[in-house]
Amino acid sequence: MRIRPVGAHALLLDCTAPTDLPEAALVEAWRAELWRRREVGDLTAVEIVPAARTVLLDGLPDPSATAQQLSTWASAVVAATTRDQAALTTAHDDDAEHGVVVPVRFDGPDLPAVAEHWGVDVAAVRRRLTNTRFRVAFCGFAPGFPYLTGLPAELALPRLATPRPRVPAGSVALAGPYAGIYPSASPGGWLLVGRTDLVLFDVSADPPARLGPGITVRMVAA
Repeated sequence: MRIRPVGAHALLLDCTAPTDLPEAALVEAWRAELWRRREVGDLTAVEIVPAARTVLLDGLPDPSATAQQLSTWASAVVAATTRDQAALTTAHDDDAEHGVVVPVRFDGPDLPAVAEHWGVDVAAVRRRLTNTRFRVAFCGFAPGFPYLTGLPAELALPRLATPRPRVPAGSVALAGPYAGIYPSASPGGWLLVGRTDLVLFDVSADPPARLGPGITVRMVAA
């Protein structure tokens, strides 16, 4: 892990994972630890923002002192990453108690293409997606758009060569190592595998994003 200053009051954690731990899992462990530290008063930060390989801490009163704290917390974070990977190896029937169940109609136009990439039939793609315990790694691209980890690295998929000008809201999609759900209609180049009626972003809700970093997600066939 490298710690880089960003402006006068922020730090960027560049998570370089150990060889046996995925970077996404290490980012999630750092996010969880930093949120916990802030809740108990060990850390003062206005924003803690995870991304694919980094975590941004903004609004730090003393970035140098915080950087020293981060170094002392590193071993606990690596240990938490190892525990978390063991817990996420299989999906459990009680996931609904710990995360969000997303009803999905698996009728996306790109289902056959995904099946071909994975070397299976369409039914096997549905089984893989409903048997995977996903987790929101971070949000981006559009308000409330969750990047979901949980699929094996070897199942990563290429984006479309030409993005669609309009992807309907609620579209469940795959690209690279991630699954995602479009919270609103927008252009997009991910492979569409299904749809959900779940509202993912509501400016009047608290929080507005239904699926935030750290939340576990289980897809079920609607």
